[in-house]
Amino acid sequence: MPDIRVLIADDQALIRAGIRLVVEQSEGIEVVGEAADGVDALDLARRTRPDVVLMDITMPRLDGLRAARHLLADADPPRVLMLTTFDTDENLHASLRLGAHGFVLKSSAPERLIDAIRVAASGDALIDPAATMRLISTFAAQEEAVASPELQALTGREREVLMLMARGLSNKEIAEQVVLGEATIRTHVAQVLHKLGLRNRTQAVVFAYETGIIRPGHA
Repeated sequence: MPDIRVLIADDQALIRAGIRLVVEQSEGIEVVGEAADGVDALDLARRTRPDVVLMDITMPRLDGLRAARHLLADADPPRVLMLTTFDTDENLHASLRLGAHGFVLKSSAPERLIDAIRVAASGDALIDPAATMRLISTFAAQEEAVASPELQALTGREREVLMLMARGLSNKEIAEQVVLGEATIRTHVAQVLHKLGLRNRTQAVVFAYETGIIRPGHA
């Protein structure tokens, strides 16, 4: 299996060096470039074609959120993992809605960053547990769900798969829950994302909570 190609975008040289050290000590992952701002990150990503971009949110010239939005709009975009020191609700929600494949705090353990890179490279998404708690708390405070006509396009099985995705279950765990093959679940997940116009599972989780088909604490 080829190495996972990673691009690091952060305006602090010391942070970039630390991340590079952690990444390059991990088997099967290589760093293909470094960028100090969002403009350079876009240029490097389009030239080096990494599998995963580690994108700092706060950078000069072009911040990470806007850089990620431009990058994810490309025809064949890389996976984008947002990095930040601050797990603010605004940054978290913006990252998830634009289709980032994860949100990792710079204070996280090195192992969590590597896990996030591997998860993103596989096409899934990972959110730092500390940030997840903020996300769930926000949805718990919502008084009303947001109606979505797109839900009508889902079959009963697809709706069930969406609910299980929102609970954080992997494809394998969903397959075990509904007694279907994992390949079948992958097909259902792809159909859910297509019908709802979503880029990945992270956006599906946000959609599920915002529309109220699942609520915090819902079993």
